[in-house]
Amino acid sequence: MITGITSETSASPGAPVPTAARQVERSQMVMEQLLPRGIRDPGVLQAMGAVPRHCFVPQAYQEHAYQDYPLSIGLGQTISQPYVVAAMTELLQRQPDPVVLEIGTGSGYQAAVLARLVHQVYSIEIVPALAMRAAALLQALGYQNVKVICGDGFGGLPEQAPFDGIIVTAAPKTIPAPLLQQLKIGGRLVIPVGELFQELKVVERTEHDLVTRTAFDVLFVPMTGEAQAQRPTPTAPPPTVKGCAPTGR
Repeated sequence: MITGITSETSASPGAPVPTAARQVERSQMVMEQLLPRGIRDPGVLQAMGAVPRHCFVPQAYQEHAYQDYPLSIGLGQTISQPYVVAAMTELLQRQPDPVVLEIGTGSGYQAAVLARLVHQVYSIEIVPALAMRAAALLQALGYQNVKVICGDGFGGLPEQAPFDGIIVTAAPKTIPAPLLQQLKIGGRLVIPVGELFQELKVVERTEHDLVTRTAFDVLFVPMTGEAQAQRPTPTAPPPTVKGCAPTGR
């Protein structure tokens, strides 16, 4: 059972940062990190200004939650910097009532941003402890249109395909063919590709072809596969929900 989901009201030492202060941090993030770099989609900007990023990082890092860099979430994984999350979301170019697949749930933050913009999010996480933690946190925060699935995202989710958009938050060496096959016509796949040198690729399915372009250079954790999913994984700490009120759509 998850408890302690309350409004942040006290500014005394050791107490949660007030809700108003967190909102100021989010507004500054949007104004100083996203707008100057060309993020223009009003829905994306609104979602980034609303989702409580600090709830998705370990408590030790919450004071850095709205800064312009990625943060560790444990188990060798990270939460991407805000700009990268916003840019990848904007690159999807949303369709009416879209259904989106995310590969690499991680903390659940990208899924929460997507949940404010699309009809349904399916998110696959290969690490069981991360999948359970993210699912519990998203539910606690009120995101009812996100389904977290523990499994190998390399093969996508054929039973729910085709998708209007697919976002991948870990880098394979090459683009997985199953993900391309699961795109609707007009749908987009946004994915980091490479090893030491990675590029964020945008693939759009047209009626006759797949059109690929490079957005910018990135650095993501490597995509892992089914073999690694079979290995024992350490236990993740419980979700950080103290001082976080439900915010889902």
